[in-house]
Amino acid sequence: MSDDTSRFPSPNHGDRRGHRPSLIVLHYTGMIDAASARARLCDPVAEVSAHWLVDEQGRVEGLVSESRRAWHAGAGSWHGADDINSRSIGIELVNPGDRPFPAAQMAALCDLLRAIMCRWQIGAESVIAHSDLASGRKFDPGARFDWEGLAREGLALFDRAGPSDAAPPLGPALERLGYRATDPTDRLQAFRLRHRPWAEGPEDAGDRRLAHLLLQQSVDHHRETATSSAPT
Repeated sequence: MSDDTSRFPSPNHGDRRGHRPSLIVLHYTGMIDAASARARLCDPVAEVSAHWLVDEQGRVEGLVSESRRAWHAGAGSWHGADDINSRSIGIELVNPGDRPFPAAQMAALCDLLRAIMCRWQIGAESVIAHSDLASGRKFDPGARFDWEGLAREGLALFDRAGPSDAAPPLGPALERLGYRATDPTDRLQAFRLRHRPWAEGPEDAGDRRLAHLLLQQSVDHHRETATSSAPT
């Protein structure tokens, strides 16, 4: 990605403070249309931005150079690291938050994710929701987002736990997945919003089985990545 910022219209960005992108954070805009979202993400008074904006028809627009620190994540952490803005690339999907994401938009997102992940060597386990890093504060991209579809393309982690899966304690598994040790209710809500949006009530065996399964996927992916990158 070029450092030339002249072709990116948002003025809301800064230096990455010595970090390189290692996460991709997905958002919905929470606004009625792309024009409104773009105006806000490019408004210096609003002091918010993202690297990419994807509209409902699948049009992709770069707002901030990936070499720069866009202001999309806010307060939060993942795997114990804070200042997520310095460590991530933010993608805003035009959606008010109350409807499914159109097929054209999801197809464009998949193409964009493949390019970014290749460019920065980011794995599927590092494509996360805004709600993942800011549990209890943010809820996007929400329960209608198709994480399962992304996982089928190898672009995110998602699975459905079966009855024979192991069920270790939930708290430690969520911490190892990346969720910070915050209020247990907020953390459970964030985990379910991403992986089990239909679940209700207190923590159950399904939460524990699924967390274990996802954790194993993450471990296996790191092992495969380390093997493929090892010198021969």
